Amino acid sequence: MNIVITYGTYDLLHIGHISMLKRCRSLGDRLIVGLSTDAFNLKMKNKVCIQTYAERKEILEALRWVDQVIPEENWEQKSADVENYSVDVFAIGDDWKGKFDFLKSLCKVIYLPRTEGISTTLRKNQIVQTFSLPGLRNPGTAPDETP
Repeated sequence: MNIVITYGTYDLLHIGHISMLKRCRSLGDRLIVGLSTDAFNLKMKNKVCIQTYAERKEILEALRWVDQVIPEENWEQKSADVENYSVDVFAIGDDWKGKFDFLKSLCKVIYLPRTEGISTTLRKNQIVQTFSLPGLRNPGTAPDETP
């Protein structure tokens, strides 16, 4: 059985995430996702998530391509995870190209192309722009009606 592992934050799950997870799963028989914890995102990645770790984990676990979700709590844990979970393939977006080559002595390392035109940052900016338009109130409420 080929085991694949990938890592990410997976906030505001979008088609780029789905595409990545499907491609990762196609590389093996089992997919483990290292999901960045809220503390790791804030302290080490300088990211604030819209959804909590528990929410993001539950969403990922509901996807048919994901077999297991584990917490990513620090940058250094990847080598230990590869060994502890008997990982055959480490897959990650090509925006990290070369950054995880140190794992090549433990498993195959694959850098996958990102889905063009989509990212969580882009989605967050689109949401802000949409709800900043004249005639719109707070997010989650209907636009003002004009007679």
